[in-house]
Amino acid sequence: MAAKTSRPSRYWNLEFLLGALLTLVICLAVLFSDMLFPGGADKIDLMARLAKPFASAAHPFGTDPLGRDVMARVAAGGKISLLVGVTSVLGAVVLGLLVGLVAGYYRGFWDMLVMRFADIQLAMPFILLAITFIAIVGGSLTNTIILLIVSQWVQYARLVRGSVLTLREREFVLSARAIGVKDWRIIFQHLLPNLVGPVIVLMTLNVANNILLESSLTFLGMGVDPTIPSWGGMLADGRTYLQTAWWVSVFPGLAILLTVLGLNLLGDWLRDSLDPTGRTSR
Repeated sequence: MAAKTSRPSRYWNLEFLLGALLTLVICLAVLFSDMLFPGGADKIDLMARLAKPFASAAHPFGTDPLGRDVMARVAAGGKISLLVGVTSVLGAVVLGLLVGLVAGYYRGFWDMLVMRFADIQLAMPFILLAITFIAIVGGSLTNTIILLIVSQWVQYARLVRGSVLTLREREFVLSARAIGVKDWRIIFQHLLPNLVGPVIVLMTLNVANNILLESSLTFLGMGVDPTIPSWGGMLADGRTYLQTAWWVSVFPGLAILLTVLGLNLLGDWLRDSLDPTGRTSR
């Protein structure tokens, strides 16, 4: 009997359940933050400033230097981080898919031009691109999303192009051409459905990556407006209080860690589910 190389089902279940649980709990807390914290994330109570965590039911995660509830701000800040992560990935997917499909299917001069431009962009460090972009257009929520789209569409374009170069020579594509099916129908009805699996996996991983990038840019003062609650902004606000009020930075940092962990676990599970040949034994 041939030895099984697939991952035991208990690992599949644990990986999926843990990733789904972490992602679901954080998303629900973020989406319903207004209901969970009616006072809002910006309510100031100077009499309760820098209250320690777990000392009172009113402020389970403590308060910041202005007396604002840290738990409420973590939940509200997640809206910005998740919005940036999801929106930027969707924008990069749309742009990268269109470019990759056209470049891979038609090849020739268009393919060479796009891929050489992609090589140049990939060779440019992200921080250099970010500094240049923010210096020109300024830092804001919208500009942060645009920056992440511009920096990541190349990944999807290269992934899609490589798959299309292989698929365009398969029998079902050659048969469609032989009976006179138009190019746009071949691209969107025959090629695109075969690319959904790898693109979804990359999307899941990139949402997690973009949450980290947004937090890093905001921490450095190049991302979201500091007056808007976000996880990166909370980390920046609490860095001067690490020795006296560690909770101001630790709890938003934990929110980032758990969100990214959950999304990465889901991405790994999706990769194995959609590509059985890539499974590894444990």
